[in-house]
Amino acid sequence: MTPTIGVLALQGDVREHLTALDDAGATAVAVRRPAELAAVDGIVLPGGESTTIDKLLRIFELFEPLRAAIGAGLPAYGSCAGMILLADRITGGTSDQQTLGGLDITVRRNAFGRQVDSFETDLVVEGIADSHETPVHAVFIRAPWVEEVGPGVRVLARVVSGQAAGRIVAVRERDVLATSFHPEISGDLRLHRLFVQIVTERG
Repeated sequence: MTPTIGVLALQGDVREHLTALDDAGATAVAVRRPAELAAVDGIVLPGGESTTIDKLLRIFELFEPLRAAIGAGLPAYGSCAGMILLADRITGGTSDQQTLGGLDITVRRNAFGRQVDSFETDLVVEGIADSHETPVHAVFIRAPWVEEVGPGVRVLARVVSGQAAGRIVAVRERDVLATSFHPEISGDLRLHRLFVQIVTERG
């Protein structure tokens, strides 16, 4: 079965995720309306600006349907801003910022600093078997990091060097996956393949 995976298409790296999902073996579709959400087997929340996406979710009347779908078990993957939207708790957010939830984590927004503090590094990612031999090249742009994880959350990757060494940048809880970095712009399809596998196994 080829899963149909939606990309939340309100703001951010939508086209890049659609391309990566297609190349990873899924049928990728843009999601802007509740009816489109109801037709997918999984959902990707792209990088972008988390407070803007939060506001647009309400304007497009997608916030509650998406939160309910994730709560009911819809597989979800969030990169960068998407990680913030999936976190149960935020540090450094705006006073009115809300999240969809789904991950028992505390995320620090813009933890790595401003746009000028964006950087790239190589990571070993649990669940990607060959990343020990060929690390995942991770691109961080005004990225969050995970400060705390609940007991049901698996830490998949940490930064290994520099000032941010030890910081958690990839997590998974059940069928919800999140990364601080942007695999959709690196050309490495392995995280998208992992998510396609998660969606396919859920059936």
